[in-house]
Amino acid sequence: MSGRLIIALLFTLSWNCYGQWHKQDAGIMGTSIKVEIWHSDAERAKVLMSWVFDEMRRIDRLMSPYKPKSELALINSQASLGPVTVSPELFRLLQMSVAHGVRSEGQFDITFASIGYRYDYRQSIKPEESEIAQALPAIDFRSIKLESAKNTVMFLHPNTRIDLGGIAKGYAVDLAVDYLIKQGIQHGIVTAGGDSRIIGDRKGRPWMLGVKSPRGEGHIVTLPVESLALSTSGDYERFFEVDGKRHHHIIDPSSGRSVTGVQSVTIMGPTAMQTDALSTTVFVMGVKKGLAYIEQQSDYSAIIIDDRGKLFYSSDLVNPR
Repeated sequence: MSGRLIIALLFTLSWNCYGQWHKQDAGIMGTSIKVEIWHSDAERAKVLMSWVFDEMRRIDRLMSPYKPKSELALINSQASLGPVTVSPELFRLLQMSVAHGVRSEGQFDITFASIGYRYDYRQSIKPEESEIAQALPAIDFRSIKLESAKNTVMFLHPNTRIDLGGIAKGYAVDLAVDYLIKQGIQHGIVTAGGDSRIIGDRKGRPWMLGVKSPRGEGHIVTLPVESLALSTSGDYERFFEVDGKRHHHIIDPSSGRSVTGVQSVTIMGPTAMQTDALSTTVFVMGVKKGLAYIEQQSDYSAIIIDDRGKLFYSSDLVNPR
């Protein structure tokens, strides 16, 4: 056997033994879903990533407010008329959402959708002041009545609607990552829009994740991270401007209008579902109250960019730049 052939065979065996990176992405849940994992078997990696995308599509079919046949759409159309029976999975997520509402004293509130659906970011349409005033009484997470014995949901206000956009993508990311870990994946990342969760390190070095500059190109902060979740909420994701005022998708439940004073919030912690919900909560709270709130949350950190572009960090972080 020639020396060149021996070298080629050794190289192939070494490559298969140690594996390689495998990547896929798809548009699901109204955002970009990306998966990257390290695996020695390309076909097996493909199967695992396909499972992730199928699971994301399943969650979207279950929880999208835009799909007429989703369970969430059924709740929005029927729960003000009487109790609606839902799947145990969706019921648990509703319980978690209401629990976030309780802990944050209503700063996280999935009933923001009672006015949120009136904003059309593609057509640059915002609700009239009279519409906002009429919708405000329906924005109250306490108007969601959950009956755990029967898995039923009922709205106590006739105009209440809900949207799980502040928690569902993080939940889906956690499901995907937990599955990949059970399948033996030790290095990887799953991202759904602004929500990511990392498995291990990047084969001997940290993952470098950037916090996007809200008003410019590139990243304003780059973070070396491993084995954690990270979520960013920003006023640049879905928005339009009218008369110099930015109308974006993060709605203040107390006013029915887009939150002002903050451009971006990034939360880091153990699970994507929690970082997803917390990034929205802190965004609504603003810099001072938001940082104080994060200091009360064990194992979670925050980076906030205010409306002047100034950065603020939770006390456990040093300036990462």
